[in-house]
Amino acid sequence: MDLEEAYDKIYRYVYFRMKNQAIAEDITQETFLRFIGKKGNIHVYDMRYLYTIARNLCIDEYRRPKAEALPEDYDSSMQTSDLPEERMAVRDALAKLSPEDQEILLLRHVNNEPVGTVCKALGISRFALYRRLKSAEDSFRSSLEVETDEK
Repeated sequence: MDLEEAYDKIYRYVYFRMKNQAIAEDITQETFLRFIGKKGNIHVYDMRYLYTIARNLCIDEYRRPKAEALPEDYDSSMQTSDLPEERMAVRDALAKLSPEDQEILLLRHVNNEPVGTVCKALGISRFALYRRLKSAEDSFRSSLEVETDEK
């Protein structure tokens, strides 16, 4: 796996968790800096280790106190109402899932991580992953069907 592909996967993972582009970029860079600082080799990427670092940095970011208010010139027209209906339906269906289920779907389907990598990153067995993945997929499908039926 090359640097760009590894970077993109970690960035998507962090962005999905943080929902902020600037923070996701910072955490992704910090993830690779810490990885290189510990491993010293920038050509061999252990995705499990990268996901663990990124996950811990996201947790640290959540714990950090937030004191920022919206600026006075905040443009409310940039909200998600401008997105196509399909994207909104997917986003709403994902929001109904637990954060753990969202994380499993992201790692497995968006980042196309192998089952072994996901299991080790989350600290669960293959059987538990398959069971949770099936449950998350079923919940997502049913939520998505409800969303599309209502519109």
